[in-house]
Amino acid sequence: QAQLVESGGGLVQAGGSLRLSCAPSGRTFSGYAMGWFRQAPGKEREFVAAIGWSAYSTYYADSVKGRFTISRDNAKNTVYLQMNSLKPEDTAIYYCAADSRKYYSGSLSVTYVGSWGQGTQVTVSS
Repeated sequence: QAQLVESGGGLVQAGGSLRLSCAPSGRTFSGYAMGWFRQAPGKEREFVAAIGWSAYSTYYADSVKGRFTISRDNAKNTVYLQMNSLKPEDTAIYYCAADSRKYYSGSLSVTYVGSWGQGTQVTVSS
């Protein structure tokens, strides 16, 4: 089964930065939108950011707009999430996701995620 492998999580102080990476293992996700979700303790998994299969379109949750940047390198088959100005409320497990609909140009929805990573912990201290 195809896997998405995240890296780059860790502990950072408020105001700091982290960059998450997501690389598939076992197949390519070229032609598929990809993105990130997060889940804090006691809360539901929520959308963070997505990038279209061609990298021309990006989508962000209001809570991270202006602070996070999603990008993808199709040559390296890798998706990145640059997180700046981190806040304690950004603390969560961050999951990489790939859409199940090839060449779909919209944002990601949990309903249509075809593949998930195992998650990487991001902790922001105040």
